[in-house]
Amino acid sequence: MSEPSSRPRPEPQRPPGTFKVGTIAGSDVLVTTSWFVIAALIAWTVSPRVDQVEPGLGGFKYIAGFAFAVVLYLSVLLHEASHAYMARHYGFDVSSITLHFLGGATQIEGEARTPKQEFLIAVVGPLTSLAVGAAALGLWFVTPDGLLLMAVEGLAGANLIVGFLNLVPGLPLDGGRVLKAGVWRLTGDRLRGTIAAAWVGRLVAVAALAWPLLQEKVLGTPPDIFDVFLAGMIALFLWSAASSALASAQARGSLPALVARRLARRALAVPADLPLAEAVRRAKEARAGSLITVTSGGSPVGLVSEAALVATPEERRPWVAVSTVARSLEPGMSLPAEIEGEELVRAMTVTPAHEYLLVEQDGSIYGVLSAADVERAFQEARSRR
Repeated sequence: MSEPSSRPRPEPQRPPGTFKVGTIAGSDVLVTTSWFVIAALIAWTVSPRVDQVEPGLGGFKYIAGFAFAVVLYLSVLLHEASHAYMARHYGFDVSSITLHFLGGATQIEGEARTPKQEFLIAVVGPLTSLAVGAAALGLWFVTPDGLLLMAVEGLAGANLIVGFLNLVPGLPLDGGRVLKAGVWRLTGDRLRGTIAAAWVGRLVAVAALAWPLLQEKVLGTPPDIFDVFLAGMIALFLWSAASSALASAQARGSLPALVARRLARRALAVPADLPLAEAVRRAKEARAGSLITVTSGGSPVGLVSEAALVATPEERRPWVAVSTVARSLEPGMSLPAEIEGEELVRAMTVTPAHEYLLVEQDGSIYGVLSAADVERAFQEARSRR
């Protein structure tokens, strides 16, 4: 019996442009390099207010502004951590929490299995922001004047705004997932919920882009170049994320058409050392679309590659064994005959291959599934939608 390895487990690969700053809720906390851009912008934006509250700081006013940015993003981290805790409560793995230019993102492995899970995992984030904002607002009444009061004011205002805005019912905002959960609950169709929330998300993106045109009427202050730039960045982010969710939902809507049993080719089992020409002759005679190599006891050991077969000249086929154009059966290349939809796509993604062996529950061979046939069925289903 071998001793367990004492070597440390390798660190999971992180997305480029990020670095780890800690762990919370059992997940890595990552910060993107773009965060320093927004932190610098926040420091520059609040520096005039720092001058008013604490005159004479000189260049240190920017350090005070940067400290405020750090405190603000700590509240964003609490928002994301609440998503992570709720997801883990329902048994999902959370690989990372990333702080970036426009806020944060929690990488949850897998999807909610019920509308209730979707709702609770989504809504807990905005509720956390609103709670932090309300707590900061309460502290405002007992905090003495100075930089600390300025930080409490900013924390209260920012978290209340973030909390309410995140409840706007459009993807990728948390409110979009709340809307998705509601439509899912009413219709029983997860994809309808995603599509509805994605379209609302696109409308929210258009509204964000148009905000500078309305800013002076609503707030009484004309927009500057920074306001226009920020509105454009937010609109682009919202539109891209909503469009990505819409495209993904539309693609997944085609997955029910992918039924392995229906797409399978009839297969003929032949000895691995049989000449290829004879194997092709027998397959034509049996009207089989695929060949499987088996042992003398009938156990499958390989799948003949259609591409390799076609590439073998006919004059050589009498002199080469079937095994020369077959791929050995590896773990993951044998699938249950009843597999379909998203489960089928996931299995093919985990073990990429040109052909897969389909087996019945009793272990008997049902047929061969070609990846090309699956792709063709998927494209046909998409074109019909």
